[in-house]
Amino acid sequence: MPTPHDPYVRVRGAREHNLRDVRVDIPRDTLTVFTGVSGSGKSSLAFGTIYAEAQRRYFESVAPYARRLIHQVGAPKVGEITGLPPAVSLEQRRSAPGARSSVGTVTTLSNSLRMLFSRAGDYPQGAERLDSDAFSPNTAAGACLECHGLGRIHRTTEDLLVPDPGLSIRAGAIAAWPGAWQGKNLRDVLDALGYDIDRPWRELDPADREWILFTDEQPVVTVHPVRDAGRIQRPYQGTYMSARRYVMHTFADSRSRTLRAKAERFLTSAPCPVCGGTRLRPEAMAVTFAGRTIAELAGLPLTDLADVLSAAGGGDTARVLTGDLLARIGTVTELGLGYLSLDRTAPTLSSGELQRLRLATQLRSGLFGVVYVLDEPSAGLHPADTEALLAVLGRLKEAGNTVFVVEHQMDVVRQADWLVDVGPLAGEHGGRVLHSGPPAGLADVAESATRRFLFDDAPAPLREVRTPSGWLRLRGVDRHNVRGVDAAFPLGVFTAVTGVSGSGKSTLVGQVLAGVLADRQTADAPQEQAAPGCASAEGLEAVDRLVQVDQRPIGRTPRSNLATYTGLFDVVRRLFAATDVARERGYRAGRFSFNVAGGRCETCQGEGFVSVELLFLPSTYAPCPDCHGARYKPETLGVTLRGLNIAQVLDLTVESAAGFFADTPAAGRSLRTLLDVGLGYLRLGQPATELSGGEAQRIKLAAELQRARRGHTLYLLDEPTTGLHPADVEVLMRQLHGLVDAGSTVVVVEHDMAVVAGSDWVIDLGPGGGDRGGRIVAAGPPVDVARAQESRTASYLRAALSLT
Repeated sequence: MPTPHDPYVRVRGAREHNLRDVRVDIPRDTLTVFTGVSGSGKSSLAFGTIYAEAQRRYFESVAPYARRLIHQVGAPKVGEITGLPPAVSLEQRRSAPGARSSVGTVTTLSNSLRMLFSRAGDYPQGAERLDSDAFSPNTAAGACLECHGLGRIHRTTEDLLVPDPGLSIRAGAIAAWPGAWQGKNLRDVLDALGYDIDRPWRELDPADREWILFTDEQPVVTVHPVRDAGRIQRPYQGTYMSARRYVMHTFADSRSRTLRAKAERFLTSAPCPVCGGTRLRPEAMAVTFAGRTIAELAGLPLTDLADVLSAAGGGDTARVLTGDLLARIGTVTELGLGYLSLDRTAPTLSSGELQRLRLATQLRSGLFGVVYVLDEPSAGLHPADTEALLAVLGRLKEAGNTVFVVEHQMDVVRQADWLVDVGPLAGEHGGRVLHSGPPAGLADVAESATRRFLFDDAPAPLREVRTPSGWLRLRGVDRHNVRGVDAAFPLGVFTAVTGVSGSGKSTLVGQVLAGVLADRQTADAPQEQAAPGCASAEGLEAVDRLVQVDQRPIGRTPRSNLATYTGLFDVVRRLFAATDVARERGYRAGRFSFNVAGGRCETCQGEGFVSVELLFLPSTYAPCPDCHGARYKPETLGVTLRGLNIAQVLDLTVESAAGFFADTPAAGRSLRTLLDVGLGYLRLGQPATELSGGEAQRIKLAAELQRARRGHTLYLLDEPTTGLHPADVEVLMRQLHGLVDAGSTVVVVEHDMAVVAGSDWVIDLGPGGGDRGGRIVAAGPPVDVARAQESRTASYLRAALSLT
């Protein structure tokens, strides 16, 4: 029975997701690590249960009216939790931050820097002292009036909007316009306005061309559509929008990444001619500190900014403010992020970098008696930076806090005071706590998948290095901090690109190499060509296809799921439509989709749940009262395939579905590839919003594996092991090496030394991050790179290879 001063967080009857009535006691004031294979239930316990309950209790103390303004998750499925302090969650959010969000705004360092310039800056003679808001590009007082604080001006031209002036408007001369009905509507509106849409564009009057492309007017006119055979189309009121207006509106406001990327092709971007890209008004740029403007200081790497502030003089106010800034910067640099600058935009940061920035902010908050719940803080960290991370986590604990960490990095696990191992496997084969106690006790738990990796020190067997079939060479790479680098990537082998955080790995691979190959795919390029980010590229003709597999979500709504992404849902719907009952009723495949009207439940519109609005309380979600979560009408559910209706099939796990569809080749191939990448525990209808980044990446890889392979394919993966337990890493590596054995090339950006040790070729960038990196310090087989003197990766690679 817990006492008032019980030093444990005691969980009883946790049933969230796949947890099986979990009962566990975890000591407070410790560093506790939750481990287990992907999908075992460790995040469901740490975040979905413990943190969710702490959040729910906090919100109960908030006034009901204020509660409505805060996004809340539902109460977790748990019998009881005692001894639970307030909690702070630091998750790896995968939502894209806005373009105005930056390192400075995430860490609040920008606030302190602005205050320094406001209170202790050197002003021009006779100038009035400015408020701190005047130094922010995100406020009306500080933003440049021309670019509104963005620093760049986006414009378009006739050549961009109309690439082929020999075409008529009806034939698609205005390439920037949307397709399908919306594009046809704009053409019909122009026709109704009296413009000739059948003459070649170049023959139109220049004044007409100017108005069609660039007018800000939006006239409304009655459109009389041309009647199609068998269809009656009534007149309607159509509104005209110029090509420029459409492109700018789509680029600024569309939430679709695809539409924004298409719109961007018709825009040129240049530094603002008024502020020169500084984003600020002239009066703010006239103020200096230590001889530099605020824009110049914000553009320095944090390590260099700290040097400038340390050397700056000034009065008492300046000393107090620079002292606060230096202390805050020190925490960020301690976490291996000293290569970042304050003006680095948040969308360009990895989820691991964002989480560590928020961790640095929390370390300075001075809170105590709090439970911090962190999601893989080592993600994206080079082994050289992991020690600093452990020191920061230790300081959080020493400040009187409890630290719960979901983690796969064994170096972090070994430093834990307490270990909670969940498993033994994933999904319905997991959800049990196998061990809760000091890490050493896991050695006695035979069914733990973590035990082998935590205690087995036997070196991995050395594999024979493959011989390259050719080379892809980039010369004069010049992008971000990678300056004047020549890089050679062997073809037909497995290449790992390594280096500390910020050394230029993702720039070299994800931007330059990927950009060169993407351009090659979209145009017939010569063997040697100028390319984005590099002076020339050779060997491109040997690569027939580029596949980038990243950790972005496979969908942003619950309507997108595993089955829809892989194409399996199309096969399943066709199978249901081919049943005798479906044919008798005249049901086609569309009847079995929950995304369109017909067979879905219209009460919830195929969602399976409805939103319940409560007066003075937050909205809550409840199963649909008509379909009870099944998403379909009773008539649709009346059609069965081997005893299961469509909702029951979507509820099958991949593993169960593989047996159910064993005699259906079209479904079997998709399911086998999902099993091969270790996703047998996922449900076919599992919403995309419930999938981790690692799971999304493996689903994408499975979708690629099931396609027929034509020609030489080059696969690019950026940190594919992020979010994966070492046991899952082994499964993934078998698939990637299988691709190489089949004749493809695989290039990965990676920090996991086990993966690097098993590669054929290593390209190590560094030696440091930011301006101290951007060079290739070593390249060759793993054994050779492990002996490189200048490489910070070498010592960790030697340990992984068990070299002396």
